[in-house]
Amino acid sequence: MIRPLEVFIGLRYTRARKRSHFISFISLISILGITLGITALITTLSVMNGFGKELRGRILGVISHVTITETNGTLHDWQSVASRIKNPQVIGRAPYITGQGMIARGKGVSGVMVRGVIPAEEKQVSEFSNHMILGNLESLKPGEFGMVIGSTLAWKLDLSLGSEVSLIIPQALATPVGLIPRFKRFTVVGIFRMDMHEYDSALTLMHLDDAARLFQTGDRVTGLRLRLDNLDAAPEVAEAVSAGLGANFLARDWTREHGNFFRALKIEKTVMFVILLLIVTVAMFNVVSTLVVVVTEKRADIAILRTLGATPKSIMGIFLAHGSVVGVVGTLVGTICGVLLAKNVETIVHGIERLFSTSFISADVYFISELPSDLHWSDVALVSGASLVLGLLSALYPAWRASKVQPAEALRYE
Repeated sequence: MIRPLEVFIGLRYTRARKRSHFISFISLISILGITLGITALITTLSVMNGFGKELRGRILGVISHVTITETNGTLHDWQSVASRIKNPQVIGRAPYITGQGMIARGKGVSGVMVRGVIPAEEKQVSEFSNHMILGNLESLKPGEFGMVIGSTLAWKLDLSLGSEVSLIIPQALATPVGLIPRFKRFTVVGIFRMDMHEYDSALTLMHLDDAARLFQTGDRVTGLRLRLDNLDAAPEVAEAVSAGLGANFLARDWTREHGNFFRALKIEKTVMFVILLLIVTVAMFNVVSTLVVVVTEKRADIAILRTLGATPKSIMGIFLAHGSVVGVVGTLVGTICGVLLAKNVETIVHGIERLFSTSFISADVYFISELPSDLHWSDVALVSGASLVLGLLSALYPAWRASKVQPAEALRYE
């Protein structure tokens, strides 16, 4: 156990002397290396947490947590099915019809995913109403053939509220001149922005009745979307709902559609932790080399302390205290810098982008267009703890070497 005397002597050895400026310089470099490593590690983990949180929120704000269909891929009498679902974790239900199409206006065309919804029901399972920048979801009226589109699609085709577009669907219509694709004129009644290029550029909403007439589905819908109060319980809820409805129904949860994506994010976070921790480990090697030099320089001092009654355990404690200073100071400063940077990374990045008139994250390439950060104190504790342990381990060998110094041999040439 390190006593106050060993700590006092070990701290005295950390002060620079005329003969040890170089050693102090190496110690300073080691502290800076640890500080940079801890700062980078905490910031990177926070940014990856932010990415995962933003992507999860935005993706699950558009797709369903659980989808109910019949075995043939459609659903008949969705009202009756919805009323039979009694699971307490289900907080929202909404039917939908989905299909593919192509929007044309003038010479501009764009492929889209069409979704038919009931505005009042859709609010229960998605976040579209909270992301409308023009118009509103309630403007979708049955029989009026209105359409709500994404902001990127509106910009691409130069559309605004009241613009008329032609929606062409891949269903042939027999005419005297042959088969031609079916199409219908729609009026833009709303524009949303989910800040995800995948949805803003290729997703359109219309009323469920209009979608049923367009795709000729009759009284059937594609499925029933469910919203849960606990996303992580989706597989269990889907299984329970499917068992309750019977063998003719299928329940598919979000983890089957996007689970691999979020698992990949988690694995990537773990790999980044290991890689960046190597930066701290490299800095700890500098601590080892510094302490070895200090032990060699202080051989005479060690011999004198031994002749005065210091035990090998005390000598080892002195150099453990001396070596731990570098790890503790580097970890403390790095943790403070990492927390401050993680909490302000969005502001800093926006400032750099404005200063250099550039964009680090393009919405056309990435899922999102900003750099989010979500600081988890558990990550901070893990990183700081790992750094402190590495600092202690790096001081063990030099301290053990110091405890093995023999007084007579060390003082022979003094």
